[in-house]
Amino acid sequence: MVYVIALTIPIVALELVIDDRTVRLAPLLILLPAFPAAIGTVRQTIYAVGWVLIVITGVLIYRPLPSWYDFVIVMVLAATLGALGVLTCHLRIRREQDLRRVRSTAVALQRQVLRPLPVLTDRVIVDGVYLPVEQDRLVGGDIYEAVASPYGTRLLFGDVQGKGLPAIGAAFATLGAFRDAALREPTLTALVDDLERAVVHHNVFAQQSGEPERFVTALILGIDASADTQAVNCGHPPPYLLNTEAVTPVQLGDPGVPLGLADLAPNPRTVAWFPFLPGATLLACSDGVTEARSITGAFYPLEERLRAWTDVSPWEVAHYLAKDVSQHTAGEQRDDITALVVRRAS
Repeated sequence: MVYVIALTIPIVALELVIDDRTVRLAPLLILLPAFPAAIGTVRQTIYAVGWVLIVITGVLIYRPLPSWYDFVIVMVLAATLGALGVLTCHLRIRREQDLRRVRSTAVALQRQVLRPLPVLTDRVIVDGVYLPVEQDRLVGGDIYEAVASPYGTRLLFGDVQGKGLPAIGAAFATLGAFRDAALREPTLTALVDDLERAVVHHNVFAQQSGEPERFVTALILGIDASADTQAVNCGHPPPYLLNTEAVTPVQLGDPGVPLGLADLAPNPRTVAWFPFLPGATLLACSDGVTEARSITGAFYPLEERLRAWTDVSPWEVAHYLAKDVSQHTAGEQRDDITALVVRRAS
């Protein structure tokens, strides 16, 4: 109301100062209720409409229009636009309430799908950044999990084909199978076989429901008391080892095929080993980082950036990375951005 009144004063002052009867500014006041209708409440909009009608009536009585017919037209127009402003404000507020309910549901869904970061086990701490492309829904195609099992800590970093809510079914199937098999299966290959079956079964159900089949790229790690870490790569971008002197991409050999596509591979998946000593840091990124492009089509130079941040705290690397990717793409996020830092306990 302060803004409405503040805008009213100069318009009325000019209306009273200008001697030319053919130049009338008072009718412009009928536009003022649009401001509270856009950002205020229904009550504030009604007050603004009432204020404008009173002011217009007073000004036009003091300085009449050429005819009563013109006066009636202005007042009817002011009342009509005022009523539309109140209606628009009501619809806007109802839509905002619906969006808040949807966002609240998305928050609850995210908590069921993905645990909040950081995730802590007896062997690692997992922290980082998770930015789904559909930010209002809070849930994208990227998934992660850490489970403390009798066989050590098992880590999953994955990316479900597709984005947002349509990919949630495959994400649930993969995460549920991982949480169960990580505690039950003594070997990493048996765990991955369970994940493969879960994705295949989900695709069978999806096909029966008329939904598209999906695959899941995944990186599964097994960390136990040994200095070496086991890894099975199912088509996921390889991680990086970070230290104060160098950034080293982890060599896992053949990336393999994504979960759900094992029948297309000529050979079964195998376990790779790489050194991951206590106190070391591992960075795992989704293809939303590795395949991010600038407006000119240039891919994001991930390794080059990481080498420039060797003096940055490992816990800050993921946040630096997410911010830098956003700048590289000029804020045009086309895929989920996930950058997770895994710190091995000393």
